[in-house]
Amino acid sequence: MQLLIDTHAFLWWLAGDKRLSRAAREVIGHPDNTVLVSAASAWEITTRHRLGKLPGAEEVAGNVMTTIQNHGFQPLAITVSHAERAGRLPGSHKDPFDRMLIAQSLAHDLPLVSIESLFDGFGVRRIW
Repeated sequence: MQLLIDTHAFLWWLAGDKRLSRAAREVIGHPDNTVLVSAASAWEITTRHRLGKLPGAEEVAGNVMTTIQNHGFQPLAITVSHAERAGRLPGSHKDPFDRMLIAQSLAHDLPLVSIESLFDGFGVRRIW
């Protein structure tokens, strides 16, 4: 199965954080699954680190692509089609990173590993 991982789930996986649910740990760690990390997550991690909102993420923020590859995950690029879809999503949720993950999840019919229950309102198949 292919799945898309939200930024916090990616960071929690890397840190071995217990906030990551058992279901999330199982699907991320399953050897037959392909875990995709969006370019939006790379953008979010580096932005939040630069702003001082992700203390302790120096190594990841220093080279997100290497971190993705070192953990056997795959990058998911952002396309113009993804951007259009994200921009057209209904509702007032303003987080551009979340909107992009929702758009990519819907565009590729990918389950999204995320704690964010508000994603359910957009029709995303969420694993948590």
